[in-house]
Amino acid sequence: MNYWWRRIALSLVAVFVLVFVYAGIYQAGMAAFEGVNMSYFEALQFVIEALTTAGFGGDSADWQSTPTNLMVIAMNLTGVLLVFLALPLLVVPLFQQALEDRPPESTDLTNHVVICSHTPRSDVLAAELEAANVPYVFIDDDPELVVELDRDGIDAIYGELDQAETLRAANATDARALVTDIDDETNAMVILTARELSSELTIVSVVEDADVASYHRYAGADEIVRPRRVLGQSLATKATTAVSTELQDTIELSEDFTLTELLVQAHSDLVGQTIPESGIRDRMGITVIGAWFNGEFVPVPGPDDVIDDNTILLVAGRRDDLTELKSRTVSTLQRRPERVVVGGYGVVGQAAVETLADEGITTFTIDTVDADGVDIVGSVTDEPVLETAGVTDGRSVVLTLDDDAASIYATLVIKQIAPSIEIIVRANETENIPKFYRAGAEYVLSLSTVTGRMLASVLIEDEEVLTPETQFELVRTAAPELVDRSLGDVDLRARTGCTVVAAERGDELLTDLGPEFIIREDDTLIVAGSDEAINQFVAVAT
Repeated sequence: MNYWWRRIALSLVAVFVLVFVYAGIYQAGMAAFEGVNMSYFEALQFVIEALTTAGFGGDSADWQSTPTNLMVIAMNLTGVLLVFLALPLLVVPLFQQALEDRPPESTDLTNHVVICSHTPRSDVLAAELEAANVPYVFIDDDPELVVELDRDGIDAIYGELDQAETLRAANATDARALVTDIDDETNAMVILTARELSSELTIVSVVEDADVASYHRYAGADEIVRPRRVLGQSLATKATTAVSTELQDTIELSEDFTLTELLVQAHSDLVGQTIPESGIRDRMGITVIGAWFNGEFVPVPGPDDVIDDNTILLVAGRRDDLTELKSRTVSTLQRRPERVVVGGYGVVGQAAVETLADEGITTFTIDTVDADGVDIVGSVTDEPVLETAGVTDGRSVVLTLDDDAASIYATLVIKQIAPSIEIIVRANETENIPKFYRAGAEYVLSLSTVTGRMLASVLIEDEEVLTPETQFELVRTAAPELVDRSLGDVDLRARTGCTVVAAERGDELLTDLGPEFIIREDDTLIVAGSDEAINQFVAVAT
């Protein structure tokens, strides 16, 4: 809009300059050609009447010479041209701009998902829905945000989230599901309103406080999703894995086949080696699905990808083999006390502390709010507070703050005073994950990822997300577009970056899948990879 205001201001300046110059020319012309003396303001009045076509004629009896008539004709034509130029150059674009800036207030979508409120958490869900070809529309009460989404080609409408007319405008009665992820109180209002409109609509509510889950069900929600608690449990599990040499946090697909992600610790046997040099594949017989190097997922690690203390391996194989690999990821230095500092004691932090306590691990909690369960009141970015909490003597720090900037800064401070401590972090937005790794975090999992996956597992038919709480995504899905084709023929790993780790055929789980394996019509594939890779697979296979 600043561009248009500048354009209008420059145009007005040009018009005023033209009017004042014409007034001087007319005054001088009348004196020179007709012998009529008039004031400048009389000449100015005539020019304004001529250019605006508001009417003139008082001076016409004095126009006897050809130069005077030509001068008047030129002024009249200028006025007409100004009108015709102003319409396409200023007036019409301004009307178009006004229409473009007006947020959409309705949609024609059907059999879609209505998502109440657009947040960074919903971006992950949107990506999952797009990959599965499921239409969706956002409802938000921020008109500027809705306009921005609309310009980006994202279906979104403006309206009050808990109003019946807004849900009608979103075609909620013709939708396959409605997701509400605002806050616990507003979610309850949306649920009640949506249930009044339709008794058949599937309603999914994202709950923060466990105590309100029953109220949301009573209001009419069909599914309750609690990603913050799942996230806290997952971060705590990573901390227990870090302090243990035993294989933990695995996905058991069968008695002989297990998936897990292993955090490589500093000074461990694997640091400084590439995947081929480590012998993980060739000597140990373990399938390397991929690895995270400083937060970037590499589906097929090559000779240039060196394992360091920020590497997370995504592997599959026999449990005994994975147990041996786990021992190679643990630091060879003397073990530090098994004590974990938890920064932040909200829903995520409380879930993390409970999980750690169940595993018998001592915790020390830091929060800015004094509450039961908080050991020290203060900021995790404050060095004296961290030292009081025993960060320099601890094994791990779990950061569960709801502000990414504060968590990144805290990571930098902790690494400065305790360089060898392992930092496990909650991120709120997936785009900030690389920043955490650059700051020194060993493991990062975002609330957006966990929320989006949990919702996708509920909303997308024929696709079950088995691991909403990990950095990688493991899904159970049909692949109708790949039926009667071999894995070698479709080359999914090269095309999508994900790996088919197993296939369910009747009651049998097939895990030794070579390139010659042919996908049958009733097969259900179990596929692993990053979120982006899985979305590409779903788009190709379904």
